[in-house]
Amino acid sequence: MGFSGSDDAAVYRINNDTAVIQTLDFFTPVVDDPFVFGQIAAANSLSDIYAMGGEPVLALNIVCFPKCLHLDVLKDILLGGADRVKEAGALLAGGHTIQDDEPKYGLSVMGLVHPDRVVMNSGARPGDVLVLTKPLGTGIINTAIKADLVSHEIYKSAVDVMIALNRDAARAMQQVGAKGCTDITGFGLVGHCMEMAEASGVSIRLRQDKIPVLEGARELARMGMVPAGAYSNKSYAGGRVNLKGVETDLEDIVFDPQTSGGLLISMPEDKAERFLGLLSPETVRRCAVIGEVREREAFAVEVL
Repeated sequence: MGFSGSDDAAVYRINNDTAVIQTLDFFTPVVDDPFVFGQIAAANSLSDIYAMGGEPVLALNIVCFPKCLHLDVLKDILLGGADRVKEAGALLAGGHTIQDDEPKYGLSVMGLVHPDRVVMNSGARPGDVLVLTKPLGTGIINTAIKADLVSHEIYKSAVDVMIALNRDAARAMQQVGAKGCTDITGFGLVGHCMEMAEASGVSIRLRQDKIPVLEGARELARMGMVPAGAYSNKSYAGGRVNLKGVETDLEDIVFDPQTSGGLLISMPEDKAERFLGLLSPETVRRCAVIGEVREREAFAVEVL
């Protein structure tokens, strides 16, 4: 499995019982605290393994670092990344660093999954419901953080979401036998829904009143704290999406590029209650059933 279906990672079958999942992701700082930045970047990288239904096993650091910053900053970034890798139960085995004008950090992660239990974004089926495991709005809040327009409470809420691993949801997804999943990152909720719909040959209908949003995100969107990526995502969606009747601030949020976002999981409705029952209380609080999968219609995605 490669990039042809816009899946979250590559998968290579070793034998009848084992397949390797391989992914790589890194980016520039989204917060000023280097330790927290390391945590966020690592959680984001690990998420691709979880989205494919796997367990991370081995990770390598990818670092770009400028000479003008003290090495203590680099140390804290790496400690933050190591913290998330350790929580995931994986091993961190070095990596590679180059000099660059701006810090960048992330991981190359290898995971394992049974070949028959790989979860793909092409697995959504008509009649399924869609569960989102983290609220939206991190891109908007990160933009506002850079402008120093965010309270400590909103900042902490967003950070807690971004550093949270998707492990809990991925394991529950495997236990109930869900077949369709993707993680919500740079293309935003609608962009990743569109990829899932097109890969699965279905349409997706989202309920705007069910979409979880981080505290403060809608107000910040109204203030214009919308990252450029959200407008790129809108342009990419084109005429394949129907958002008639959706208020502008929520429209910005569903196109908002997420950092270390949640899993979007497609599963039969009768499995959703069991799925939620398998989650930790903290994960359940963040989750919501936000829509359903339908036979292919005029639009790949509708938000009603």
